[in-house]
Amino acid sequence: MIERAACAAVTWQLITGTTIDDSRAAIALADEHSGLFATAGLHPHSARFYSAALEAELRDLLAHEQIKAAGEMGLDFNRDFSPRPEQERAFEAQLALAAEYKLPVFLHERDAHERFLPILKSFRDTLPGAVVHCFTGSREALFAYLDLDCHIGITGWVCDERRGKSLAELLPNISDNRLLLETDAPYLLPRDLPQAPPKKRRNEPALLPWIGQRVAQLRGQETQQVAAMTYQNALTLFR
Repeated sequence: MIERAACAAVTWQLITGTTIDDSRAAIALADEHSGLFATAGLHPHSARFYSAALEAELRDLLAHEQIKAAGEMGLDFNRDFSPRPEQERAFEAQLALAAEYKLPVFLHERDAHERFLPILKSFRDTLPGAVVHCFTGSREALFAYLDLDCHIGITGWVCDERRGKSLAELLPNISDNRLLLETDAPYLLPRDLPQAPPKKRRNEPALLPWIGQRVAQLRGQETQQVAAMTYQNALTLFR
């Protein structure tokens, strides 16, 4: 998979940690392979497990040199796999950790904008950066996050002619210096791939250029322009 990504000119990857175990595994991969980096955090689906002991483990992970962001963290009121008060508690605690460790945050928000925004806003001045990952929200939400100087992560969701239409229409409103591209692999395989999809419909980092090409079309820009500016934005955000 790493070789296929390199052949597609994907020069580095950020592996997302969503639990303590997944964050450890991400760091182990990043230690083993050049061009791989990691995040460490607790996804809102698992927020019910946040505790003092877990926070102590998370602190150790956030101090690792391969960690470039804290998260994935946030709120998910769509699935509600963890009670909403527990999600908010874990989100606030992780934002405080990110501020302490001077790390940008990798954010998840689904159907929770009204609660997510004020929590993020209360910490935003203490954070070196933030990306609202896999953004699929409303125009109101987009402008609210841009007003907080957040980066906006765009995935292959825009390649879905059914679900991605409203997001596609919003893309020109994202300023050049706030746009990021991501695959959300192994999820969100682009629906408009001309070739046969990978086995089990698994998305891969090698497909990032396909997403970039589609984003460029929707923004009325050249593909290489979008590639260059999103690459630089990622370097800047994740340092």
